[in-house]
Amino acid sequence: MELEEMNVTETEEKAAETAVPEAADIAAAEAPAPEGSAEAEKAVPAAAATADEAAPAESMADYAQELEASFKKIYEGDILTGTVIGISETEITLDFGYYTDGIIRLEDASDDPAFSIKNSIEMGQTLSATVIKRDDGAGHILLSMKEAAAVLAWDKLKELKDSQQNVTVKITGVTRSGVVAYLEGIRGFIPASKLALNYVEEDDLQNYLNKELEVRVITAEEEGKRLVMSARDILREAADAERARKISNVEIGLVTEGIVETIKDYGAFVNLGGGLSGLLHVSQISQQRIKHPGAVLKEGQKVKVKIIGVKDGKISLSMKALEDVTAKEIEEEVFELPKSEAATTSLGSLFAKIKL
Repeated sequence: MELEEMNVTETEEKAAETAVPEAADIAAAEAPAPEGSAEAEKAVPAAAATADEAAPAESMADYAQELEASFKKIYEGDILTGTVIGISETEITLDFGYYTDGIIRLEDASDDPAFSIKNSIEMGQTLSATVIKRDDGAGHILLSMKEAAAVLAWDKLKELKDSQQNVTVKITGVTRSGVVAYLEGIRGFIPASKLALNYVEEDDLQNYLNKELEVRVITAEEEGKRLVMSARDILREAADAERARKISNVEIGLVTEGIVETIKDYGAFVNLGGGLSGLLHVSQISQQRIKHPGAVLKEGQKVKVKIIGVKDGKISLSMKALEDVTAKEIEEEVFELPKSEAATTSLGSLFAKIKL
């Protein structure tokens, strides 16, 4: 029995030696070591090693895009887009992420004599430019901003032509057959026949100078540097929309006056005012049958008409309908003669009443 108790005691002592330390011991272990101590010096490299292990490992794959860009082959005529990293009175420096930077000289920046790099360009700005020389002699790519602008401008003009988007331009010049306006920096032409709903005479073209006009691109040919614009289509659509609005308010049966504008074989067109006109068919001109409208009407003549129909945006008129109405309104006057006594009166009695 004593032997068993002794074995149990030894076992408990060994377990106590390997037990978890007390709270006081833990706090002492977690407390930072004094500066300059051997423990502190050992802790710094250990922390750094731990941080290195936590950071993701970098590889060549992480720089693949930058490396590919830096070795990309560049050709003259290419359009590159980069960030402005340098500005001076005479040069703009661009960063493309390539093996070297790009340089835009003042003379290659703009054709505008008033252009100033420091007043027009900002650091960090994104610019596009055309490569005109792969090495300017100092290891830089020589670029032209104005050449790129021209190429990109024609792309934009073609998009405007395809989309038929309305744009506003300012008339800067007048020729014998139209006016001149610039769009996206490209000189464009608006023919006199495309300036308004009707042809604009040469003497009236000066009235458009320095005025803004809403137009559409109808021709954009980069090869021939041919840019043609039109305002007439926009004006026509606006006029048609306004006419449709007015026609929707026209009342069938309305009697009004108008002016004969043109005479055709099949009838006459009458201007009703307010931008509206209607057709007076030859069969609706008179009760009597006529072979040609000109037998009754002439251009400029004022006529009274009745609106007899509106269909598909067209107004039908009639003069004959007014004659029908007039005929109905006129009542024939019937005069009843009083019973005459003359039939029973003798001539003697008649003459007896006459004093000689």
